[in-house]
Amino acid sequence: MTKSSQTRAVKTYRAALKTRGIARFEVLGLERDRVLIRALAKRLADGGAEAERLRESIGRQMTPQPSTKGRIWQALRDSPLVGADLDLTREVWAPRPVDL
Repeated sequence: MTKSSQTRAVKTYRAALKTRGIARFEVLGLERDRVLIRALAKRLADGGAEAERLRESIGRQMTPQPSTKGRIWQALRDSPLVGADLDLTREVWAPRPVDL
């Protein structure tokens, strides 16, 4: 059974994309972002200095931020008062009389 000309054309087109290093993939997004995502993909596929600048910029935005856990503890440990032998005890006072 022979393949239709349309099927051969699609196969040839996809093979040409593969030799250029371009991959096909599907993404899910909002309808209003369709034009933006396509334009971004086209700019990235064109290569060059602008594509590298975009990759770097977007990559910085998408990388997870370092954990903020323990930052207060680290700041206290880095304080110049560490080891200063401060007396932080409070005086104990008798409670005030309260008339209800």
